[in-house]
Amino acid sequence: MVDSEMVLTGQTMAYTFYCIVIILLVAWFSIKVTGKGDSLPVKPGLFYTFTAFLAVLGVSLHLITYNTIPWAEMDLNRDEYKPDKTFVIKVKDHQFIMPSEKLVINVNDKVLFDVQSEDLTYGFGLFRKDNSMMFQMQVVPGHRNDLLWHFDREGVYSIRSTEYSGPKGINMVLKDAVHVIPEGSAN
Repeated sequence: MVDSEMVLTGQTMAYTFYCIVIILLVAWFSIKVTGKGDSLPVKPGLFYTFTAFLAVLGVSLHLITYNTIPWAEMDLNRDEYKPDKTFVIKVKDHQFIMPSEKLVINVNDKVLFDVQSEDLTYGFGLFRKDNSMMFQMQVVPGHRNDLLWHFDREGVYSIRSTEYSGPKGINMVLKDAVHVIPEGSAN
């Protein structure tokens, strides 16, 4: 699975380029429209050619990046994937109630996080050591809140609430709660 950090970097570069092209087109059009004296007006054919180019570029960009979202395939075809492990995590009174002190996962496991809130709307996010988010979901009481994730590399991750649930919610952090270890390692 492509890492979400890599997806974000690629999409940031692609969309930044796209925005720069649009900004340059608007600037060019503005200069031509407001120009004085011997400035040549914008020819309709040239303007429509650039507009068509931007439309084709924008649609192409969306089509190219459509399948780069790492979890899209598993979410769209959820019934075809069976989790290797399932962790039921309860949330109540601004605390995560874990099935064990740390969740141990083997590399290449598909893991289902079934998170159940008993009182408020919370968030459930997995964060890397550098505090960047790997994934997150909203946890709504009385609804199914689960997320299937394929872990393709080793790491130690923290769990945090990613939704505002009142002032106590800021303390909803479990450092180093998820350990992804090499396949075949002892748990």
